[in-house]
Amino acid sequence: MRITLRLGIFVATVLMLGAAAGTFAQAPGHRSTPGTPGMQMEEKKEGPASEESHGGMEMPDPMERPIPDDGVPRATETKGGQPLPFKLVNRVKVFELTAKPVKWLILPKFKSLPEIWATTWSYNGQIPGPMIRVTQGDRIRVILKNELPDPTSIHWHGVRVPNNMDGVAEPAITQQPVKPGETFTYEFTAKDAGTFFYHSHVETDRQIPAGLSGSFIVEPRRPGTRVGLDYTVMLQEWRVKPETGKTWPAMPAMSEPNFFTLNGKAFPATETLEVKKGQRVRIRFIGAGQFAHPMHLHGFPFKIVATDGFPVPEAARLTKDTVNVAPGERYDIEFVAEEEGTWIMHCHVLHHVTNDDLEPGGLILAIKVSG
Repeated sequence: MRITLRLGIFVATVLMLGAAAGTFAQAPGHRSTPGTPGMQMEEKKEGPASEESHGGMEMPDPMERPIPDDGVPRATETKGGQPLPFKLVNRVKVFELTAKPVKWLILPKFKSLPEIWATTWSYNGQIPGPMIRVTQGDRIRVILKNELPDPTSIHWHGVRVPNNMDGVAEPAITQQPVKPGETFTYEFTAKDAGTFFYHSHVETDRQIPAGLSGSFIVEPRRPGTRVGLDYTVMLQEWRVKPETGKTWPAMPAMSEPNFFTLNGKAFPATETLEVKKGQRVRIRFIGAGQFAHPMHLHGFPFKIVATDGFPVPEAARLTKDTVNVAPGERYDIEFVAEEEGTWIMHCHVLHHVTNDDLEPGGLILAIKVSG
């Protein structure tokens, strides 16, 4: 009786596994025919793969919907994170931000890749958005105009603001979403010095990876250690189909990124920092995307002088050459450029220093030290 029962269970299990395999083969996401979107890779193509991504295999389209690109113009700005000018009105610094779609050049032609124009949602047509730079104690007013097809808002990440200025519009806790064509005015005092940033707080899993973020730097009332170069780095990721420019918000497991940018550009299109030997350099890292990036500096050890906008007491400062910048985190590091030459800073998740799997690319920044 026991033998018969075990045999029956075994046969039933085999039949169930066979049925499941057949169902999987026909499930959404399985590439049974060329051109069908899904999460599985196509079979490896024949031929040399040294200049092709994924060793000759094509990345499948994600199941997540792409960012709408019909009628989206190419950006007229060529550099992201530019300082945002303001008007002084009754001692209030007034800034204007317009959220709008643009196609942003993250990478010129590179090896076998064409120009990569990502479809993005931007502030003022820049990726990342313009840098708002003020002084501790300043009263500021930011007028947001929404030219996106969807509602949006602005959250001031790490900044102490009145509750009704916090920008949480989904869920609608501190304000209602700013609908397409509407404007909303944020006003508050910059209480704390430090490195902060601003980003959407509506449909954040799509809108922030689509580009809606920018740096917010507050200088202290009393300047501290003088530096020769103060540079802000916003780390972002993208999922772009090179042949078509179709762009998806990069997110873990659903739309894995194949391009990575420092201030809106992938290496070799990233900036080269020019530094004099002996100068002190401050770099402000901002994790603006959804992935962690351990940023490693060649040539010099550095000290972590601030975390999330808060100064680190001198006695507690760590000396390192790699700092892991998680989503939403900010780290200020400082070092003295003691040796001449061109040094690099890069992410040590090595896939993040590729462009659609072609090296070298992504999160690499050159620092040129001259005498």
